[in-house]
Amino acid sequence: MRQLVRNPFVERILLRIKTVFDWLIAQLFAGTTKLLSKLPPEKSTNIAEKVGRFLAPVLPRSKLARRNIALAFPEKSDAEVGEILRGVWGNVARTIAEYVFLDQLFDFDVNNPDAGRIDILGIENFVKIRDSKKPVIIFTGHTGNWEILPIAASSYDLIVTALFRQPNNRFIAKRIQKARRTSKGHLVPSRAGAAWALARVLEENRAVGLLADQAFTRGPRIEFFGREATANPLAAKLARQFDCDIYPARCIRLPGGRFRLELHDAIDIPTGDDGAPDIIETTRTINAIIEGWVREYPEQWLWLHNRWKIKAPARKKWSR
Repeated sequence: MRQLVRNPFVERILLRIKTVFDWLIAQLFAGTTKLLSKLPPEKSTNIAEKVGRFLAPVLPRSKLARRNIALAFPEKSDAEVGEILRGVWGNVARTIAEYVFLDQLFDFDVNNPDAGRIDILGIENFVKIRDSKKPVIIFTGHTGNWEILPIAASSYDLIVTALFRQPNNRFIAKRIQKARRTSKGHLVPSRAGAAWALARVLEENRAVGLLADQAFTRGPRIEFFGREATANPLAAKLARQFDCDIYPARCIRLPGGRFRLELHDAIDIPTGDDGAPDIIETTRTINAIIEGWVREYPEQWLWLHNRWKIKAPARKKWSR
């Protein structure tokens, strides 16, 4: 096969075109969120969900998401897969709209837990982690509105430093980063050096939060929905290094614009012959828990990435 040759001039032109396109998309995003911010949270998010569900068939990545859902649930008909897909885009649209109202949405009152739009399961675990003064890892997945979990922890004076992946569009990334800077919790962008930043947090006997449900091409191979996939072993590696507990947490959307946040008991961490956490088996355990969550509420998970992406054999690099 003929080897491709890079052309610096063409690359610069394509980069500028992409930058302009990203900027235009970011302006559309900014205008939409500004418009939504003028409405009450419930009305704004309801409108966003209806638009997301309506546009689901033509939105980018819908084809990939539909394929992922069909692979995970081969027993479901095309109509059932389509209904899940519409729910997925409705959930995504709601989550985007909720960035505008993150602090307002979380109206949980510790002294009156039955009031407001938030139900919390596992309050005793929030308190246990806070009072332990030990390093702790809390993992979750892209279910419901996963952004609310660190805010919930802070209601019990538990500050969680969360690792997050920035959007590819740098203009949108800046806006979302700003929206995520609520008065509660800390954030570490997923990039080179992020693992070191989380390690420092654990060294200070504090809690870190991880989204553990995405593909990681350099990670161990596990089984996810009966198919081979790669997974991120960071939670297991940190648990092995700092000998700390791992807690599962998730957010579930409820009818009427409500949420249920669950912080479950620490998992039983599989160990190797040396008595330390087994990285591969622990990673499998984490992903098995996430798979159970997704099976329960498939329309609330982010199906828009290729979860079963396996790294292809290395190819020759382009030459000038």
